[in-house]
Amino acid sequence: MEAKYNHIGKGYNNTRKADPFILERIRYHLNPIHNGLYLDIGCGTGNYTSKLHTKETQFIGIDPSQKMLDKAKANYPEITWKLGTSEAIPQEKNSIEGVVGTLTLHHWDNLEKGFSELFRVMKNYTNIVFFTATPEQMKGYWLNHYFPKMMEDSIQQMPSLEQIENAMKAAGFANIFTERYFIQPDLKDHFLYVGKHNPSLYLDEKIRNGISSFSHLAHQDEVQKGLKQLKKDIDSGAIENSIKNYENRDGDYLFLLSQKED
Repeated sequence: MEAKYNHIGKGYNNTRKADPFILERIRYHLNPIHNGLYLDIGCGTGNYTSKLHTKETQFIGIDPSQKMLDKAKANYPEITWKLGTSEAIPQEKNSIEGVVGTLTLHHWDNLEKGFSELFRVMKNYTNIVFFTATPEQMKGYWLNHYFPKMMEDSIQQMPSLEQIENAMKAAGFANIFTERYFIQPDLKDHFLYVGKHNPSLYLDEKIRNGISSFSHLAHQDEVQKGLKQLKKDIDSGAIENSIKNYENRDGDYLFLLSQKED
């Protein structure tokens, strides 16, 4: 995991900016009513951490990639950044007022241990908010038509909603809720399905370099073949049929919510 994000760290901040809508939903569900320390687990270069951090709601960013953290420290020196993983959080018991995480769960080595660690460091009656995608949702991306092997590998690494919920319940999070998220046309954070409404975005190498599926998992011969076909279909208008064939109501991503009650 560290090697992967050290690899895609180059140019990451150019395309992976905090999206205002996603940020608003994270803040809403986190509901930071108490002053104190909050945690962004798998914070990367701190794009979301920095927007959530205030004098009253102070965030700690934790990530396994030193390269990512170096960028975060350089850009946001007022925030505390720590090298660590979800399975070994460098934080005292009952010290955190709430936890957020964006597109990080599929990088964890052990979900149950990770959620147990979060439960340990959180105070009672504090909230946890994750932004993620499930394998079922990802099967509904039209990217599967052009990059089947890349998507197969991407889907394979994603834990199912059932696996996540079981791990959370085993850790002590009793009540778990979800909120579906559909890609907005003005999405500012260029993660995997950013081009749902604007396929030509995938023709930009800079955008692909900021997406781990393209930069780390992908077989480059398939990517080049898929890009060639994608451009052809964009030019001819055939892309519209591909998009229509993958329409669904399951959401493209979701917000996963819970609270440490006891």
